[in-house]
Amino acid sequence: MLRTLFSPRIMGLHLLTIGVLVAFILLGRWQLGVFQDSGKPHADTDPAPVAVATLTRIGPQLQGDVVGRRISGEGVYEAGRQLLVADRRADVDAPGGNVSRDDGYWVLTPLRLDDGTLMPVVRGWVAKSDDPAVAAVPQGRVTVGGRLRPQQGTDSVQRRAEGLPPGQVQTVSTGELINLWTGQKVRAGFVVAQPPSGSLTQVKVDPPVVGGTLTWRNLAYAANWWIFAGFAVFMWFHFVRDAVRADRDRGKSPEMALEG
Repeated sequence: MLRTLFSPRIMGLHLLTIGVLVAFILLGRWQLGVFQDSGKPHADTDPAPVAVATLTRIGPQLQGDVVGRRISGEGVYEAGRQLLVADRRADVDAPGGNVSRDDGYWVLTPLRLDDGTLMPVVRGWVAKSDDPAVAAVPQGRVTVGGRLRPQQGTDSVQRRAEGLPPGQVQTVSTGELINLWTGQKVRAGFVVAQPPSGSLTQVKVDPPVVGGTLTWRNLAYAANWWIFAGFAVFMWFHFVRDAVRADRDRGKSPEMALEG
């Protein structure tokens, strides 16, 4: 039996089977990796700017697929309705509410569009509320570019009772802004201006990131390669078994022994 297993013909079969197994297993792992990577979040392609009135509506919510999109809008800033968003950092995704030495204010100014609606715009960030850049609101008709962000939740009555000064809010909440800008039609979400207004510091905001779509076809390909590997082992086993049986039968047969 050992002589059969280590005969040149069977040794060639062993080596061929090992090579096929390694290749099929690696191909399966490659397809599995492609499948896993397809489900990971990734930065979406960044489309060209769209008119802000096209992507936003009057009401409390933005559609999820427009968050982070680049927009452009034309109108007039209403400096008299400007607000400061307290305890904010120069990063739209940084956690707020926990005051630190890095916290400051977002300068939130409504932009009145041509249809009369107000679009909240974070023009930039300042470290102190009395920074002269806060009052330097551009006059006349302006064109604003930036990225859309969803509202951040409702400013609480308790927070105001703790001494938040007039003209300041804790979050950029569409519902809160509707109450503060009485009688105005306020569009959902807010715009982070890019570039910032005047000498204000740029508020960082990342482009949209979307979840990947799993490519189940690649998972099926991986399974196919591993099935092929299993079939290769099955065929190897049968070839070796048949060779061993043939040699055993040849040894038991007198005629075959004489022929040998």
